[in-house]
Amino acid sequence: MHWLCLKFSELSTTQLYQLLKLRVDVFVVEQNCPYPELDDKDHQDGVYHLLGYQDEQLVACARLLAPGISYPQVSLGRIANAQKYRKHGLGKKLLNTALAQCERLWPQQDIQIGAQLYLISFYENFNFKRHSQDYLEDDIPHLDMLLTK
Repeated sequence: MHWLCLKFSELSTTQLYQLLKLRVDVFVVEQNCPYPELDDKDHQDGVYHLLGYQDEQLVACARLLAPGISYPQVSLGRIANAQKYRKHGLGKKLLNTALAQCERLWPQQDIQIGAQLYLISFYENFNFKRHSQDYLEDDIPHLDMLLTK
């Protein structure tokens, strides 16, 4: 795996296309959930895009957000793996890399996520704790989780 962590302005047009395609493939098509993918956060100051490449193909991504953009804390979002590459530990590699990048960018900061409910045990394995009641976001059950430092 080859990882890049880039600001929006550093993304090439090809990288941007690959990133948006992966996110739409996972969140809109695969999960059958039409939602506003372009939410005006990608290009804001303090937002970074983690891209994971396998043999020149983008197979994993996450969005890293400075405090105050999505939550009062640092946050992660748009965490996705290409369907073809799941069940081989890529999700763990992606989250470990995302957490390491958050630590590099915002040392010793708590991290909050809005997680799909079915992934609660996955995030608990990384010491995230429930931080909200369950709620629906785009008709998919979610909950907020917090990793405290």
